[in-house]
Formats: sequence, structure tokens, C-alpha cells
Amino acid sequence: MSAVPGGSEVPAAARALARAGLVDAFGHVSARGEGGVALITPALPMSEMRSEAQLVELPLGELDELPAGAPKEAWIHWAIYRARPDVGAIVRGQPPSPLAVAALADELPALLGQGAIAGAPVPVYPDSRLVREPGRAVELAAALGEADALIMRGNGALATASTPGRALARIVLLERSADVYLRAAAAGEPRPLSTEEAAAWQAAGEELLERLWQHLRATS
Repeated sequence: MSAVPGGSEVPAAARALARAGLVDAFGHVSARGEGGVALITPALPMSEMRSEAQLVELPLGELDELPAGAPKEAWIHWAIYRARPDVGAIVRGQPPSPLAVAALADELPALLGQGAIAGAPVPVYPDSRLVREPGRAVELAAALGEADALIMRGNGALATASTPGRALARIVLLERSADVYLRAAAAGEPRPLSTEEAAAWQAAGEELLERLWQHLRATS
């Protein structure tokens, strides 16, 4: 198995994802490696991840089929890593509040500072079908664009970051941001952060994501 910086962090991030209640039997975590590969969790519940030895090596070059043991939506990771050289890790889960937002809106604005670290705004991919082939995965990666997270209408959400732990922290903030939006929308007209406010929070994003990850790791 190829060396992947942050690969040993993938199982811990997977367990923390399950512990946070943002995934059940379905979801995956991956980390980009050197030499054109990534390591991804297999088609198992995230709570069952214990070691790097369980991970599946995912080639990031031209690919006709997924490697044995990879989740069928591993095409999502493949397409995003190919489109975004800056992405070091991806977490895919089923956070409930973003799913509710996607049933109402085409994007999720940030109403709180931590929400801006998830995205201001977070785009919504409008097709609820499972992404199990490369062409649709490429479309999804295009919908993500330069954003750090994406809500998949009727099908969960994903978050990207420099490391698996920070990607996990970002999807936790995505759930928090969506929950605040739903509460605000139920009471009145939501008032998103200004561009300047969002940028100030995003400038501290790496530091705050790492702090949240350390907290989530300690409690998982």
C-alpha cells in the first residue's frame, strides 16, 4: 500500500463521523497520497474502522472500474481529487440538517461564523441519484467548484480539507450551519453574514478546524 500523508488519520476520522451521528451504514473518508493514489475507507460502517490496513488504495489516474472493496461512490473522491489538486482529504456523510436545507434552497448561506468555515455559501448538487459512475462524479465535482463543501440533494453531503480530521470537522460545522439556517428560516427571514464577516472567519479556518478535530478525536 502506498504511503499516504494523513492516511493513518482516516480511521479515526471515520469513527468520529459515526460518533457525531452524521453517518450510519453509509459514508466514506479518504486522504490523498503521493504518486497519484488516495486511500479510502471500504464499504463498511464507519464505526468499524480501526486501522490503516483496512483502507483501499484508489488510483487517481484514468480508471475503468473501482478497485475491489471500494465503496461504489468512491467515484466522487476520484473526481474531486482530479479536479482539485488543493484537496487533501474528503469526508462523505449523511448529515440531516443539510439534507433538509437542500429540499428548500439551492445553496446554504452562512448565518454564523463557524458556518462560514463550512462555506459561505455551500452549493447544492441538485440530482439525488447515487453517484456510482465516473461521468456523474465529474458533474458533481464541477458543482463543488472551488467550494469546501457540497450538499447532495436527497443524498447527503461532503466536505473537503487539507487532512481527514479537518474535513471531518468541516462536515460537523456544515451540520451546525444548516441547523441554524433551518431554525432561523422557521422564525423569520435569515440574515447571512456579510462577505467581510465570512472572510474573517475563513481566514482562521485551518486553525479552528484543527481545534475542533482534536476535540472530536478525543471524544471518539
